[in-house]
Amino acid sequence: MIEDIRDIPTRAGTMETFIVHPERNGPHPPVLMLMDAPGIREELYDMARRLAAVGFYVLLPNLYYRAGADTKYGPDVLVKGSAEQARMRAVRTKMTIPPVMDDIADLLVFLDAQDAARPGPVGTHGYCMSGPYSLAAAARFPDRVAAAASFYGTWLVSDAPESPHLTLGNAKGELYIACAEHDELAPLPMVAELKVLFEKSGNGGELEMYPGVHHGFAFPQRWCYDKPAAERHWERLIALYRRRLG
Repeated sequence: MIEDIRDIPTRAGTMETFIVHPERNGPHPPVLMLMDAPGIREELYDMARRLAAVGFYVLLPNLYYRAGADTKYGPDVLVKGSAEQARMRAVRTKMTIPPVMDDIADLLVFLDAQDAARPGPVGTHGYCMSGPYSLAAAARFPDRVAAAASFYGTWLVSDAPESPHLTLGNAKGELYIACAEHDELAPLPMVAELKVLFEKSGNGGELEMYPGVHHGFAFPQRWCYDKPAAERHWERLIALYRRRLG
């Protein structure tokens, strides 16, 4: 495996990005893995490595880069009321969809210049806060994003600019939306509303409920990690990318 951490130029500065891809048989289909709210950490690097190991060129950007270099947090970031959580939330609460779409546009420019990344369609998937970003990217860049997935995406129906529920019909790529049964950040009534809108959009993808699990179920180091559900998430994601990206 080839790994690197690069400062990728964006219109807002430089965005630290973890890059991992197979050593042989390239170029490989590119995918953007978008972080959850607790931010960049070794757990996410390992998940990116797992995806790269089955044949993909993976970018994992630090979407908090506009707030400076000190935007990686310790394990206490998950502890309610902790100083680390407060420090993260001071950055997280300022995040909106349009600037992240600018970042994705700049990542696409970067990908186009990489010999190890296959030209053409890309995939995106996001966890937690980045579920909306992934789906919004499919709508903003319909001729480029061939597959987009959201795993326990937060507030997929909201009054935010470019909220995914407003733009599902703009996506040409296949969408996959995975929701946890127990998730205060994506409550069941919201999921029901989203499902109706998804069906009306005409997209050929899927919205799937994962029964009995909690928000964060795919992260191996989280208290709510559920191995069967996590493995289902990998099966769904890899199959989606192989279908749409080759």
